[in-house]
Amino acid sequence: MSESPYVIEVTADNFQAVILEGSMVQPVLVDFWAEWCQPCKTLMPMLAKLADEYQGAFLLAKINTEEQQELAGQFQIRSIPACKLFVNGQMVDEFTGALPEEQIRAFLDKHISHESDNIAEQAQQLLQQGDADAAADLIAQALEENPANSRAIIALAQLKASIGESDAAQQALDSLPEDEQKKPEVAAMRAQIVFDEVTVDAPPLEELEKIVAADAGASKARYQLAAQLVMHNQLEAALDQLMILLQKDRDYGEDAARKAMIRVFDILGEHPVAAKYRSRMFGLLH
Repeated sequence: MSESPYVIEVTADNFQAVILEGSMVQPVLVDFWAEWCQPCKTLMPMLAKLADEYQGAFLLAKINTEEQQELAGQFQIRSIPACKLFVNGQMVDEFTGALPEEQIRAFLDKHISHESDNIAEQAQQLLQQGDADAAADLIAQALEENPANSRAIIALAQLKASIGESDAAQQALDSLPEDEQKKPEVAAMRAQIVFDEVTVDAPPLEELEKIVAADAGASKARYQLAAQLVMHNQLEAALDQLMILLQKDRDYGEDAARKAMIRVFDILGEHPVAAKYRSRMFGLLH
């Protein structure tokens, strides 16, 4: 039996207190195992090590299925090792088999808050306030504590984008786990970075508006105008300009207007404006 304060043997007698009530305070990972199970003997020390490393961010509850057959039956355990994660008295996730440590960390980190999360959140708030230097210090602190912290990596990408280092921002986003890269906020960030690159050497918004008003065929200026409108958070106006460009000069920039509209949709997410212009775009293209 482990001497760790973060690892507890669970029986029918303490199940309620440790798992159901305990998970109201902190996540509880329940490991169903047996002495005869070789994969269990591989997984168990890894889980115990992580429980100690996470220092109480989660509790590891061990249930011997041979001795606690009623509990094993209650949870319909058919194969072991089987792990179930409880939060606020409810099972929220599970996995079976002796997964590699990296996958178990990713499993836990979906549900467990780290101090590095709080630090990264503070850094993002500082970035919104325009204090890049203070944000950079906090991001470095968060990544030192947990180099794989997705929130800290996203904050790093935001920092790099804010100071014009778009390549470094994209590299930071590329380092995220695959499931994190699929999140809408990451796609939105990638889109913002692209529009930011377009506006770096572009004329001011007011000048671009005069150019396209005087020359409806000024494709480059219209594309830059759309990018400037995105950076000014005028997303519907940006989509209007991109629709015009798509109609007048679809081949500009190797289909740049269509690609830019998709990026604006990424920024908008499920907003009704995105649905409206997506329908218009498809109608024009087909």
